[in-house]
Amino acid sequence: MNDNVAIKLSHLHKTFKLPHEKQNTLKGMVINFGKRGYETQHVLKGLNVDVKKGEFLGILGRNGSGKSTLLKVLSGIYTPDEGSVEINGKLTPFIELGVGFNPELSGRDNVFLNGALLGFSRPEVSKIYDEIVAFAELERFMDQKLKNYSSGMQVRLAFSIAIQADTDILVLDEVLAVGDEAFQRKCYDYFNELKQKGKTVVLVTHDMSAVQRFCTRAIVLSKGKVIYDGDTESATDVYRGLNFESTDNASRKSSRRRQLSGKNIETTSKIVDFKITDPEGNEKALFKPGEPFVIESSVLFKENIPNPSILFTFNNPGGTIISALDTHLAGRKMKSAKAGQTATIKWKLDGMYNDGKYLVSVTVRDALTQDVSSRIDDGCEFNVIGWDMPNVLVHPKIQYSLDVVD
Repeated sequence: MNDNVAIKLSHLHKTFKLPHEKQNTLKGMVINFGKRGYETQHVLKGLNVDVKKGEFLGILGRNGSGKSTLLKVLSGIYTPDEGSVEINGKLTPFIELGVGFNPELSGRDNVFLNGALLGFSRPEVSKIYDEIVAFAELERFMDQKLKNYSSGMQVRLAFSIAIQADTDILVLDEVLAVGDEAFQRKCYDYFNELKQKGKTVVLVTHDMSAVQRFCTRAIVLSKGKVIYDGDTESATDVYRGLNFESTDNASRKSSRRRQLSGKNIETTSKIVDFKITDPEGNEKALFKPGEPFVIESSVLFKENIPNPSILFTFNNPGGTIISALDTHLAGRKMKSAKAGQTATIKWKLDGMYNDGKYLVSVTVRDALTQDVSSRIDDGCEFNVIGWDMPNVLVHPKIQYSLDVVD
């Protein structure tokens, strides 16, 4: 292996056998005679990846893409079925923080126990003990049994011990989720220190800001294969694309289920179509910041309605109404509807909604009496992903000018 390469993965494959339900009756054994009691899951499919010395590599992918399996192969926990893993230097995995902890022992005893698992002698742990405790911010709790620690306290202690290891290559799995905001800042400082020292780091995370901040390169896994390998900005775009596709499909299925539910109202009119599309008419449920979309509904009137009005309301999953669109209040008054007529309303909206999930309801009513003739609650669902301002509701489209006077 090249001296500049810290990790080399060649044609790496890993499979698992997933057991099916065991048959305990004679009837079950007869019915399932000849059938395998398991299925094979191919998790890693021919990975070829080189990690150079000093690289901070991010590994991205949706749940089930093979990220954690890959880290466990790198760490020697799993043996690959095919291919090879070559490691140039000492590798320390931070995969399962707290493995080896004993809940019946005190925090102090667990520091020495975990230190021994990392290869430290007792005198060596004694020298760094105060530093470990100070980093974990647990000075008052070290004589308590570990079982009385919160989960956050336990992972803080485990991380504080683990970072003491003198190693060439670090393998990290979602350790940025450790502790509160103040402790995470310490973790960020530690990662910056690793970069300055030229350590090789492999990081699995769902935090795209961490990828942009620390990683010098990133790969994206999907269904056990590398689908992107390169700069971090492009990698995060590819990863978000995978999430977009999944979220879009799930939201459209959820909308169809709600529209078919028996909770909707239908008396003197019937809502025959209700959907969200892009401006070209393609059904869609996931939008990027500023991307326009169209709300569309068609109504079949069963009886005459003198002053029909079609109302759309937008709310979040908690039930808070964010906005509403009403044909009558918007000055788009409809003529008296006659039995057998069909009316279709389309609203084109600028993409002003902030990140989040939105549920849209449609109501057909008499604008004067407010009598409801049909309604579908939360019949359309859409999501917005990509804004960088989490604490606002909308991003209105505005024009402005800026004059600077000396």
